[in-house]
Amino acid sequence: MASTACTPPAPAPGDAAGLRERARGALLGLAVGDALGAPAENLRPSEIRARWGRITGYVSEQPYGTDDTEYAIFSGLLLARHGAALTPEHVEAAWHEWIADRAEGPFRGAGFSERGTLENLRRGLAAPISAQHRHAWSDGLAMRAAPFGVFAAGRPAEAARLVAVDGSVSHEGEGIYGGQAVAAGVAAAMTGAAVAVVIAAALAVIPDDSWTARSLRRAVSVAHRGERAVRSAVVIGGYPWTDLAPEAVALAFGAYAAADGDFREAVLTAVNMGRDADTTAAVAGALCGAGQGLSAIPPHWSAAIGPARGRCLPSITGHHVLEIAELLVTAAEAGTGTGTGTAGAGATGKREVIPAAVAEGGTAEAGAAGKQEPIATETTAALVAALPGAVAEGERVAVEDVVQPPPQPTELPPSLPLTTRPTPTTRPTDLAGPADSGRSPLVGAGRPDGEGCRGTGRSPLAGRCDSEGRP
Repeated sequence: MASTACTPPAPAPGDAAGLRERARGALLGLAVGDALGAPAENLRPSEIRARWGRITGYVSEQPYGTDDTEYAIFSGLLLARHGAALTPEHVEAAWHEWIADRAEGPFRGAGFSERGTLENLRRGLAAPISAQHRHAWSDGLAMRAAPFGVFAAGRPAEAARLVAVDGSVSHEGEGIYGGQAVAAGVAAAMTGAAVAVVIAAALAVIPDDSWTARSLRRAVSVAHRGERAVRSAVVIGGYPWTDLAPEAVALAFGAYAAADGDFREAVLTAVNMGRDADTTAAVAGALCGAGQGLSAIPPHWSAAIGPARGRCLPSITGHHVLEIAELLVTAAEAGTGTGTGTAGAGATGKREVIPAAVAEGGTAEAGAAGKQEPIATETTAALVAALPGAVAEGERVAVEDVVQPPPQPTELPPSLPLTTRPTPTTRPTDLAGPADSGRSPLVGAGRPDGEGCRGTGRSPLAGRCDSEGRP
């Protein structure tokens, strides 16, 4: 029997309190997931069990967020300043003003995609050339994508468009798709949509044949079998990097689906799967927090989240994720969100989703004053082309093609372009392009000069470091 779901009415101007509750839940959920997952980053489930058994809460005496939270704050501040008018030039200028042209914190600017972007910007390269480094497919955009879903609540295509603008400075291809899936998912969750609808919204804004879409479909199709099945369906065994977007985004959505949107269960599922655990738990936390609101987060977890320490980005020291949530909702209510841009990459020609009440002359949700068209009833086969349920109020549509796709053979990741292909067997010092190529000399792994994985005795190719320099 097919699973079914309906899209609930989008947030209305009179429901400002509810919208703020979900906004706070999304961003605090991201920060909580980040702090819970940080100690398990780059570990295998067997290593997690050997150290802590099953993680059921904070395992550090002083939990705090990593680059995931700090970059989400960075993008949230940028979005609150420019709203729907955000351009690549705005993003590039902010990277220079707030990061590249300042002294970096002890985390030295964050993961590999951020390091490559900063090096390119410091050499005078502008977007989109600044994103041409060998980690442009990383989850660095996905980890900071939730604010775009908060800002464009109920408008997944707009969230996907805006996050692609942000990502144009630092990411390409699958890295962009990963960010778009997260932003669109959070935008749908901000309406209180069912889990299946949130998943459909994420898939609707990225190409069907992308690595990210294939991984996401595999993850949610086995989610009912638990975290081990999700991990087995997505993780490429022996692949040295854990921060690749198709994997991290799929693990996060798999955890979200396995827990049926329950905050505690989804975040802990993501944490205990290991790999890039801080990012996967942060994304799962943002999705659940947006769907259930601030009250869904256990109070003792929320209490541990304070203002950003600036360990990665000193310029955002003192900012709190709850402050960012308020700024984004206020910006949307003030009309900063009145944009009419097209959907993001992979969603060309797809119309925006609005509830039937708006199509019949009602008022659009706060911050969504731009002209939108209702989408007619879609067949099951076309569900990935539009958010299901955006038809006459009360109509139900099957979403089996989203949550239970046809079995697909296990496949290796598609070949990446030369400019973004990782080379695990290459020594870190050989990863730089030719000196006269105009490419960034920092294009991937941590370096043996202290800017990568410091003092661990492990290969810097094993994945990005956490905020303490641990692989």
